[in-house]
Amino acid sequence: MGAGVAFGLCLPMFERPIDGEKPTWTEIGAMAERAEELGFDTVWTADEIVWRVPEWPGPRGWWECLTMTGAVAARTSTVQVGTWVMSALHHNPGMVASAAETLDEISGGRFVLGLGAGHPKGAANEFGYPQDKTVSRYAEALEIIVPLLRGESVTFTGQFHRAEGAEVLPRGPRPGRVPLMMGGHSPRTMRLAATHADTWSTYARTSSFPEVFRPMTVQLDQICEEIGRDPASIGRSVGVFVEPGDDNLCQAVGFAEAITGSTGRIAETLAGFTSVGITRVEIFPYPNTIDTLERLVPVLAAVV
Repeated sequence: MGAGVAFGLCLPMFERPIDGEKPTWTEIGAMAERAEELGFDTVWTADEIVWRVPEWPGPRGWWECLTMTGAVAARTSTVQVGTWVMSALHHNPGMVASAAETLDEISGGRFVLGLGAGHPKGAANEFGYPQDKTVSRYAEALEIIVPLLRGESVTFTGQFHRAEGAEVLPRGPRPGRVPLMMGGHSPRTMRLAATHADTWSTYARTSSFPEVFRPMTVQLDQICEEIGRDPASIGRSVGVFVEPGDDNLCQAVGFAEAITGSTGRIAETLAGFTSVGITRVEIFPYPNTIDTLERLVPVLAAVV
């Protein structure tokens, strides 16, 4: 979809910020199917447990990522299905690779493994996850995940993770070829992405507008050059909030500034991501409902 940039849709995975209403499977499945009909490149399921945001009346929980990804993969037939992004902190490294192969099998070769370091604030205490050295744990996990994903047997002993002759069997329909997208915001995690990933990923933390991401794409280019990788060989994915109209409800509930306004204004802004080196934009509609998605249909038509 689009000239020079692809578009993904982030599916609703957590209870609504203000009233706590959950997104039902019926709603999630319907949005995935509609995204496929509209020509989205990928539909994404996020991997979190619980969020506590000061602007919200209480904690908001998330559906479990891998289970939902499998359901979405089985419900669709042509659109890519990906994790956005799976937390290495919450999953055993070997089982991440095993899950990727399983999801690629369910989807018939349409799965994209989005992977990131995770963070300790999302219910780490309640669920017993570690809360220290998150990036170091991630870097070690990659020493197991990446070679397993590429079809190798792995023996590795680190401070946090180990594997002894590990091998993922059975393999999905694309053995050794499941695409890897890696989240990265700091120089360290961006370097890990530049080293291992097919696509680097980030998301809007303060603003969803294209120019905010230019310094990061410039930094990624520099890192690629430092490690001897062609900067053009890595995709660049950004997740942004899009809210039709001018109510600015997204920012009022503690999210980043959304892309808002008329159909023409939103389409023009989305088209601008190519000028800052972005190859794929992951849209998080706000509010994340099928009604909002339908309001964006004219926008999508304008950027095809």
